[in-house]
Amino acid sequence: MITAADILNASILIVDDQQSNVLLLEEILKEAGHTRVSSTMDPHAVAGLHREHRYDLILLDLKMPGMDGFQVMENLKAIETEGYIPVLVITAEPGHKLRALQSGAKDFVSKPFDLVEVKTRINNMLEVRLLHRRLDNYNKVLEQTVQERTAALRESEARFRALTELASDWYWESDQNARVTKVSGPILDMLGIHMGASIEETTVLEGSGWNDAERAELEANIKARRPFLDFPFSRVNPDGSHQYFRASGEPIFDRSARFIGYRGIGVEVTGRLFSPDPTVTA
Repeated sequence: MITAADILNASILIVDDQQSNVLLLEEILKEAGHTRVSSTMDPHAVAGLHREHRYDLILLDLKMPGMDGFQVMENLKAIETEGYIPVLVITAEPGHKLRALQSGAKDFVSKPFDLVEVKTRINNMLEVRLLHRRLDNYNKVLEQTVQERTAALRESEARFRALTELASDWYWESDQNARVTKVSGPILDMLGIHMGASIEETTVLEGSGWNDAERAELEANIKARRPFLDFPFSRVNPDGSHQYFRASGEPIFDRSARFIGYRGIGVEVTGRLFSPDPTVTA
């Protein structure tokens, strides 16, 4: 919210080649309580002054020798690249009002001055200008925050993935339709998992040799959206050797508690937790 104090502390530049008009406007603004009022009678100096001070409002006379107000506004456009030129034009010619607005001015006051009109238009324009700046600053902060959080999330994901790879042989993810969407690790071909395949298509433990009871139990856990920890499963290879594995997985839900898939890890434990003797079961 923009307060009266914000408006009175806003920076204002008066541009008029007539000293009497400059003094009158300075007096009007100071009596109204404005504390940061500057002025110049040289239209050529306006762009440089605004580049240095970034005024919240420029009171600009249109009819000046050497460089008129329209030319001044063209110079200001090169500085205000986002298209907002904080100019309130001063003119005694009604025909110039529309052209001034088309040139980028945000409002106008007529000569001779009506004190109530001048104060009202200045106050209104400053309020809009300050709101515009506050919104612009908010958007920049928001964009920076999003970038920082995205970078932090990517870093966190990288750490998680690195730890996962150290603690397991493979990492896997599936979507809400039980289609495998991500698998990493050297055991990919060993398990027969294909990207985009679904559990319903019996491709998670594809091929012969898998224990049917273990496979059915694993698929039932996933279909029921139950988490599982160190689930044991095994296979008999064509040469008669046995391989043993353990897998852990958890269901994933979005912020609205909607199920969106599974993720988990797995490790081969042949020779570590299981006996390679085929007469010994998991």
